[in-house]
Amino acid sequence: MKKTSRPAAATALLFVTTLGGAATAQSLRGEQAFGDWRHDKPGTIRLIKPADLLKPGATSSAAKVSRVVPRPPAAAPQVPPGFQVELFAEGLDGPRIIRVAPNGDILVAETRAGRIRVLRNADGAARPVANEVFADGLHGPFGIAFFPPGDDPQWMYVANTDSVVRFAYHSGDLKASTPPETVVANLPRGGSHTTRDIAFTTDRKRMLVSVGSAGNDGEELGTPPGGLTAWSREHTVGAAWGYEADRAAVLSFDPDGKDKKIFATGIRNCVGLAVQPQSGAPWCSTNERDGFGDDLVPDYVTRIRENAFYGWPWFYIGGNQDPRHRGERPDLKRKVTIPDVLLQAHSASLGLTFYAGNNFPAEYRGDAFAAEHGSWNRSKLTGYKVIRIRLKDGVPTGEYEDFATGFVVNDSEVWGRPVGVATARDGALLVSEDGNGTIWRISH
Repeated sequence: MKKTSRPAAATALLFVTTLGGAATAQSLRGEQAFGDWRHDKPGTIRLIKPADLLKPGATSSAAKVSRVVPRPPAAAPQVPPGFQVELFAEGLDGPRIIRVAPNGDILVAETRAGRIRVLRNADGAARPVANEVFADGLHGPFGIAFFPPGDDPQWMYVANTDSVVRFAYHSGDLKASTPPETVVANLPRGGSHTTRDIAFTTDRKRMLVSVGSAGNDGEELGTPPGGLTAWSREHTVGAAWGYEADRAAVLSFDPDGKDKKIFATGIRNCVGLAVQPQSGAPWCSTNERDGFGDDLVPDYVTRIRENAFYGWPWFYIGGNQDPRHRGERPDLKRKVTIPDVLLQAHSASLGLTFYAGNNFPAEYRGDAFAAEHGSWNRSKLTGYKVIRIRLKDGVPTGEYEDFATGFVVNDSEVWGRPVGVATARDGALLVSEDGNGTIWRISH
């Protein structure tokens, strides 16, 4: 893997799709929609329903970790006809979540370096006009959010792996003017899932923070202190305990970090958290569990409802029993909320955003985009792309579309692992990938 801490250098390299005319979208349903990277193509539409799921162990569980190689000179994301791709920035140290400030500045979480970087973007420019470290010395920063939402935020919040902090912020700040103020001091720490995303509800009253599970599948969870009956009576439905307490969940606080509650449970790893502008509904881009075979369990992107339970670890995609927890929580079987959009299993769905720009064709406006970081638990690589979540009147149809592909070199090597997606002020879609440390600009 390419590792560098040198400043991000902008490149005005432009890649224009050469596919001519209108494309006829291929629509894949059921088992045909599972597939792997070899069948990915911009415009391919996929629909997976709960009834399409295979049984646990229908295929063997494979450990196949891709190797990140330097980006080949001519390699670039492949996008639908009519779109063009520019290499906006390179040389970043593992860029993960990206957010766009109201003035158009691009905030980048360089998680492993412990810092937030600012890239100043002039509308339509092929490269940043400024590149500064806004803050460093952070502990695994990932999620970034501005508060209050709107054109004149006063704070920039950062979700570390074990806390939420905020910086005084004024539009155009390239560096933090004050030390970080701790808002939430003790998020669950450690374990397998360390990313924390953050979003504010549209009424500005609640701060949502996603916290993934510590383990894969609630291993050795056992019984709760005081017994299951008492625990169920006193806690949110589906809430876990012990080392998984307050995990596999979305937590809720007020903007000052007080009034802590569990918003939703049973979400194994909500890596990307976003609030839909139209409805005000929170959404999660979720990594499901491993070890059940190539095509189980599907990752998903979904609306999340308050006090809803999404199954982990006892059930998955509705009332499907997890065989590792057979018979443990029959009381929850009929209480599982089925996710809206099922994705190819092991895709590792990460960053999530809603397209609110005017550059893309009208049919894209209001749809969601999610970054698929790519599989390790599948015999043939899956993910390594950006997908479009198709909505109708603001409601997910269950379909999703391959939007940006081409990050895979062969069945064992990749040059890019998409993480963050955001809409630039000029309406372009920005995509970060942490394999070679680049950000790409996709416009129409």
